[in-house]
Amino acid sequence: MKATEAKMLDFLKRSPQFVIPIYQRTYSWTESECRQLWDDIIRTGQNDDVFAHFIGSIVYIEKGLYHVSSQSPLLVIDGQQRLTTVTLILEALARHIGDSEPLEGFSAKKLRNYYLLNPLEDGECGYKLLLTQTDKQSLLALVNQKPWPAEHSLRLKDNFEFFVERIKKLDNDMLPLCKGLAKLVIVDISLNRDQDNPQLIFESMNSTGRELSQADLIRNYILMGLEAGHQTQLYNDHWRPMEIGFGQEAYGTHFDAFMRDYLTFKTGEIPNVRKVYEAFRKHARSPEVSVVGVDALVADIHKFADYYCAMALGQESNGKLAAAFRDLRGLKVDVAYPFLLELYHDYSTGLLPIEQFECVVQLIENYVFRRAVCAIPTNSLNKTFATFGRTLNKEHYLESVQAHFLLLPSYRRFPGNDEFCRELKVRDLYNFRSRSYWLRKIENHGRKERVPVDEYTIEHILPQNENLSERWRDALGPEWRRVQETWLHTLGNLTLTGYNAEYSDRSFTEKRDMRGGFRESPLRVNEGLGTIDTWDEGAIRDRAERLAEQASYVWIAPSLPADVLDCYRPLQKRAGVHTVDDYRRLADGTSMRPLFDALRKEIMTIDPCVYEDIRRFYIAYKTETNLVDVLPQAKRLRLTLNIGFHELYDPRGLARDVTNIKHWGNGDVEVGLDSCDEIPYAMGLIRQAFEKQMDDRSEQ
Repeated sequence: MKATEAKMLDFLKRSPQFVIPIYQRTYSWTESECRQLWDDIIRTGQNDDVFAHFIGSIVYIEKGLYHVSSQSPLLVIDGQQRLTTVTLILEALARHIGDSEPLEGFSAKKLRNYYLLNPLEDGECGYKLLLTQTDKQSLLALVNQKPWPAEHSLRLKDNFEFFVERIKKLDNDMLPLCKGLAKLVIVDISLNRDQDNPQLIFESMNSTGRELSQADLIRNYILMGLEAGHQTQLYNDHWRPMEIGFGQEAYGTHFDAFMRDYLTFKTGEIPNVRKVYEAFRKHARSPEVSVVGVDALVADIHKFADYYCAMALGQESNGKLAAAFRDLRGLKVDVAYPFLLELYHDYSTGLLPIEQFECVVQLIENYVFRRAVCAIPTNSLNKTFATFGRTLNKEHYLESVQAHFLLLPSYRRFPGNDEFCRELKVRDLYNFRSRSYWLRKIENHGRKERVPVDEYTIEHILPQNENLSERWRDALGPEWRRVQETWLHTLGNLTLTGYNAEYSDRSFTEKRDMRGGFRESPLRVNEGLGTIDTWDEGAIRDRAERLAEQASYVWIAPSLPADVLDCYRPLQKRAGVHTVDDYRRLADGTSMRPLFDALRKEIMTIDPCVYEDIRRFYIAYKTETNLVDVLPQAKRLRLTLNIGFHELYDPRGLARDVTNIKHWGNGDVEVGLDSCDEIPYAMGLIRQAFEKQMDDRSEQ
């Protein structure tokens, strides 16, 4: 490696050409970064006491260690964003100043021939900077002063227009801009391919300018070390089609998320959102991936990227599946994509029939919506979907999905109809995160001709106005304020209309009978409103009851016969002990049995997800893993809590640290219990272990 300080314009002038390799990301600076660079240039140009402004490094490589005096193109490892942005500024300045020269060296002719073009060269060699793909054609059109291509780079166009506007606002005083550009300084870093590791240097340079995405790092990791022809083949066959499939904007916003979901599906582990690249390197170096090679790996990523685009970006061609994915996107169920990638793969290979695929997608949607209505915390959803595929019996695909949903423990449960309908009737649905979604679903359920719900607005039948008219107060009765506060934003009082402005705060009978009112409404959600005489608490309750019952069929829960569901229940592994009575010290009539029964009752009431697993040497109480293990002894019950001793709050000092002591049970905390009077205190310790497990799941 050789590094020297250089003025940016001098560096551009004496360099033959900069080429951005195909494995590099496209130009990605936004107006924010451009504005910062512009402000720095103008501020520097206006201050004669400032002699230089450092804007970062330009790192490049060729076959051997070389300098800019070489006539070979320089392959840019780091610095593309700065090079491109300065090029945009120079082109905008050249167009503005024309034949004038506000500062020596700053005429349009000199700017183009020194810094934008190689006037003595032909073809692509005639340009100072060659970008990749869409960016390349857009930049060439720009410096040739031709119209933008039909498929042009959005970033290049937007940023160039930004600089054009900024230059216009200088009021023909170009000196600050010219002086500022002349003072820009970079570090010129040339690499030796034989001695330097471009990938490590590339990663370490990710500290200036716009931060590299995880997908950028992954693409470079895959392509950078390959021979040029192999790079081009993989890029053209797989990576470029993926970039096109995602689109310019979506590639930047969705590709990282896709790679995280892909790795979650492939490895069963959920990478940290900022450590997807690290997880990918680990996956790529695993024996099962290494043996098939980089070509197979990239082809596999390409295949699953197509699945992702179909589901997450609205590119599905099958009408019914497209509608199912659209509803899923409306609910923002991003956490389900690792599982959905597996489903889509099985569908594409013929293992999962399309009818069953559609049903499973709808079950996922129903599961997430019902949980949201029931205000069940979402922190376990990512783990639920990351591990869902492990439970599948793909010979009975849909049945096994239904069974798994039905057998999820309480904090992951699929809410049943009673819970769902009860909560739906009282939930604030007006401020619900997806209110247009749930109204659209209710209105269009079972319709072949869908109603464009987005063209309607939400109407509060009982108005939101705190100062209700006398007619409304009379209709609601003496407790009108409580009724309004309680039911205003709930299911029974919300509907759809195209006459929101006309309705305003009119009385119910006026809304019902006016032209376009409830009597004439063609919408299903307004059925029955035309026959009601008074809109009061009872009417709101009745309508909520009816709509909630409809909703139970819109967001239907899975259902299986009991004998079929039993086939999917997990088998408890036991070695000889099957009941509590098999423990000699817990047999009826023993002194420990009443103490055990009392403790057992308290533990089982902690949460519905806690269940009992009778083992050979102890009795375990667990959710997905052991919470507390009970070992009956002659004069006490020995409890082993699955929590770190340092994490336990035990003011009475009842617990003992058994971290390095051999013992039965799971955990490092031992508690002795010999009296029913000690159960309330012991339960406080056990609940800490339970809460620790819940907290751990929320972080997954």
